Amino acid sequence: MKYIIAIIGILIVFGLAYIASNDRKNIRYRPLLIMVVLQVILTFLLLYTPIGATLVGGFSAIFEHLLSYAKVGTDFVFGGLVNGEGSIPFFFNVLMPIVFISALIGILQYIKVLPFIIRIIGWVLSKVNGMGKLESYNAVASAVLGQSEVFISVKKQIGLLPKHRLYTLCASAMSTVSMSIVGSYMQMLEPRYVVTALVLNLFGGFIIASIINPYRVTEEEDILEVQEEEKQTFFEMLGEYIMDGFKVAITVAAMLIGFVALIAMINGLFDLIFGITFQDVLGYVFAPFAFIMGVPWADAFTAGSLMATKLVSNEFVAMLELGKHPELSARATGIVSVFLVSFANFSSIGIISGAVKGLNEKKGNEVAKFGLRLLYGATLVSVLSATVAGLFL
Repeated sequence: MKYIIAIIGILIVFGLAYIASNDRKNIRYRPLLIMVVLQVILTFLLLYTPIGATLVGGFSAIFEHLLSYAKVGTDFVFGGLVNGEGSIPFFFNVLMPIVFISALIGILQYIKVLPFIIRIIGWVLSKVNGMGKLESYNAVASAVLGQSEVFISVKKQIGLLPKHRLYTLCASAMSTVSMSIVGSYMQMLEPRYVVTALVLNLFGGFIIASIINPYRVTEEEDILEVQEEEKQTFFEMLGEYIMDGFKVAITVAAMLIGFVALIAMINGLFDLIFGITFQDVLGYVFAPFAFIMGVPWADAFTAGSLMATKLVSNEFVAMLELGKHPELSARATGIVSVFLVSFANFSSIGIISGAVKGLNEKKGNEVAKFGLRLLYGATLVSVLSATVAGLFL
């Protein structure tokens, strides 16, 4: 039965993307089919085989060690500070490690290891997805550098890009997550779900963009010019990445304080006026989508509420909420976990358009105009990833 629901779910996702397509006649189905098959194969390997368990375990072990090193620095500065007896100091244990991971990313960038890896993976992807080198590079770079930082690396080409190519770049950035916060996710979700979502979203972004926004890149247009970082000394670079990581951690903390408080207030108002909380209303609205993703109907209401929470606030808020629902089945928890690992939410529209506008005001305004369409596509990517993952949960 779960396979039938998954197939129906995938077809519904494709149908919703097809409805929003701006050029249905030019959709190329062969690359789509190849990428969907690759998604299924990779998900099977990651979730259902000893090889996948070993890969996920190794990836998880690396981040466990990195987080333990990050804890040394956090304890040195904040040692002894806790939220209360028996409580988990979320800010220190989950957000502060972002500073250390960001520093490592800076070092790997500085010694040219990451640019080399990103270019190689991007080149391989470009042979599969039917798109250009720039789009493929951008998708991989987004998963490493983050949804706003990635545009700096291709700023030479931003002003020259037509609207349709710019959409694909922004869609990739919203569909993935930054490597600097993957460790934080792994403290709230099972690592195998986080790794699976990272892989699925990489292909899912191209799949949905290829339907909503189909186009062909000519040989003359298929150029990749990566902006070399400004020449800095090692310690100048290190200090900059450390501060960038700290800004991300503080920004996430501020967003959490604001969104959690606002949701609590709105829940209280809805409960007072209508006798039902705002999250309960969202749960009913999104329950059918949770069901087509493969979530058992008994869990669909709660899962729908978590999906909506992520959409209107951010993934951190939803992940924290997920931890408050131990009654969810293992299957529902896994599917929802995969759905939550992306930047697809309303606040990301402002983040991405602001990042592009900082490099080119005209292009930034273009991104703001198709912002809702961007979020629509990125949300479909999350639904598709969760649906494919549900085949093996």
